[in-house]
Amino acid sequence: MKLQRRYFLIGGAALVGAGVFSVWWSDKAATARAERLTTGPGQSSFAGWLKIANDDTVTIYSPHIDFGQGSHTALAQMLADELDADWGTVRVEQAPADYAFGNTSIAKLFVPTMSGHPDVMKRLPDPVFSLLARNVPLQITGGSSAIRGTGQYGMRVVGAAARRALLATAADRLGVPETELTAAKGRITHTRTGKVLRYGELAEAAARRDLRDAPALKTRDQYTFIGKPIDRFDIPGKVNGSAQYGMDVIRPDMRVATVIAAPVRGGKLLSVDHGPAMAVKGVEKVIALDDAVVVVASGYWPALKGVRALAPKFSDGGHGHLDTAGIYAAQAQLIAQAKPDNHYGAGDVAAALHAPGARVLHAEYRVPFLHQAAMEPFAMTGHHADGKLEVWGATQDPLQTRNLLAQFSGLSIDNVTFHPMIMGGGFGRRFPPYTQIIEQIARVAMQVDHPVKLIWSREEDVKQGAYRPQSLGQLQAALGHDGTITGWQTDYAQFADAESEVVFPYRVPATARRHFKYISNQVDAYWRSVNSTQHGFYNESFIDELAHLAGADPYRFRRAHLPAGGRHLAVLDAVAQRSGWGTPLPSGTGRGIALVESFGTICAHVIEASVTPDGTPKVHHVWAVVDCGTTVNPRNAQAQVQGAVLMGLSTALGEAITLTGGAVDQSSFPDYPVLKLADAPPIDVHFIESDAPIGGIGEPGLPPAAPALANALFVATGKRIRHLPIAGQLA
Repeated sequence: MKLQRRYFLIGGAALVGAGVFSVWWSDKAATARAERLTTGPGQSSFAGWLKIANDDTVTIYSPHIDFGQGSHTALAQMLADELDADWGTVRVEQAPADYAFGNTSIAKLFVPTMSGHPDVMKRLPDPVFSLLARNVPLQITGGSSAIRGTGQYGMRVVGAAARRALLATAADRLGVPETELTAAKGRITHTRTGKVLRYGELAEAAARRDLRDAPALKTRDQYTFIGKPIDRFDIPGKVNGSAQYGMDVIRPDMRVATVIAAPVRGGKLLSVDHGPAMAVKGVEKVIALDDAVVVVASGYWPALKGVRALAPKFSDGGHGHLDTAGIYAAQAQLIAQAKPDNHYGAGDVAAALHAPGARVLHAEYRVPFLHQAAMEPFAMTGHHADGKLEVWGATQDPLQTRNLLAQFSGLSIDNVTFHPMIMGGGFGRRFPPYTQIIEQIARVAMQVDHPVKLIWSREEDVKQGAYRPQSLGQLQAALGHDGTITGWQTDYAQFADAESEVVFPYRVPATARRHFKYISNQVDAYWRSVNSTQHGFYNESFIDELAHLAGADPYRFRRAHLPAGGRHLAVLDAVAQRSGWGTPLPSGTGRGIALVESFGTICAHVIEASVTPDGTPKVHHVWAVVDCGTTVNPRNAQAQVQGAVLMGLSTALGEAITLTGGAVDQSSFPDYPVLKLADAPPIDVHFIESDAPIGGIGEPGLPPAAPALANALFVATGKRIRHLPIAGQLA
């Protein structure tokens, strides 16, 4: 997931008139508010994100939502390491959806890129980033940002500052120099006398100290928890059923509702007869919204029966002519007009393509709309009473969700409370601007005299998604006399400009990337790995085709175009070595390779695959090598990469959202098939620890999967895959 530039422009505008004094005052007030919201008797707060109790319990507040990525545990490892805490006393809780918990650390991660000033962190004090995070507002989970943003710029810094405050307090209390003290396992020991003070008995006084002047962070050789495969906090509750998802919320005297929206995105409700739904036993109310109809009942089943009994009439918003083939044709036509919205690159590509003796290759790649296919459909519970709105649910930005609830309900922000829940999957689908249920629950709750849980059916979830964009890429490149690439051009048509995300690692004298903005009636939104998925497929498939044209081995061809001694080359060499690249394979089996950098992490895959007699691809084995700088929790990181690989394979093999008459064709898993456990291959994951800044881990494992598989299938069959999904192309 990436952030929209306009959010930072809005936040920046808020900063311009703030003034230095008001910025510092606002930051202090926000910290005090955070302490009031989370700190009780016998507890002391450090910067709002950490509290230490008299009994030595260490509680860390995470601004990130848990939807299976394990970031709560990794963030705790990072803070506890700098704090020198006793791991047995560490707990993690979800930060409230309140502006006091605007995520300063994420602002530090994204502002340098979004502002175009990489050195901005050195030029602006922390309170400026805090004010920006509160004004955007910014409390997101996505973009593989938890560890490389919140962990690195937030949790580690808070832990180090708190440790220093505890040491200073202990020195004052014992009347000794700090240099004679050591901190370990939640205790401070005076090495000369052996006297010991617990963190719990020092916390109250230490929390009153200025935390702004934090010491240097630990180096790799000093880590205690970072780099260790520590058990995740969230797993026991998910195993024993005590974990509470948005779907699990139950309130006294609660009603349940479900919804049906215009089948053609952009359509409006023209009319609906409430009678058939009201005739269903248990149905209490029918609510007409601008583009949907909601049925409220005593339970989900009567609500669903009531919705299905209706025959609402919707307009098509002028989009009834759209279909999948037509979108691809329109995208190709847009590129043919040669009027890009944005143009990037360096060198004279045209000269390279037209040089005497150049071997030129052209290829067109296509990828469809993709649904996030989270296991938990949308579910939110709202209760409006006494002029206040209280909502329970799962989104990827609780703070922005609260703001939207206030906007849609017409209430002031102080009269709206949002309770963040854990999610049964997200992958960008639950980013608030694209989470339609937020507006729906606000409007429904204002019209129902009871708590009401609004649940989307699986069919509604699939048909009303916020999808990865359908995209078309036209690539052309030239090979020189020595068989190396002399020029490369990528023209792509889709909604979003991908330049800020897509990394092109290869040494090519002349390159060009041209974006042609195409807008359909669908919601083009965030999807796991965002634009790195389609562009990873384009680039890594095309470079394989160029290797074939050059008569070169695909691995060695890539190697020849990477800088010597670099991280990309190390990852590529490692995956080739671990997979046994170049060793003989059974007849009909192919081996493919792909290398993609995304979210600050470099990942390479080698995949072995074949095709069954009925034309179905079969993946036999996957090797993945990852350089994310520092691997905070290797066991969890391995699980994240494995999950990303499986999601990448699933989308490459069979997933697609298609349109007919402007409406989505698919409705559930029978026609939107996801990879089954029985078809999941062994996945070997290896991490390279490097001195690079910490990169993301939840998303980078996905982009190389599709091209590595397509490249393997070319070796196995001689058929080149340029369109996804692969299903039906090899029969």
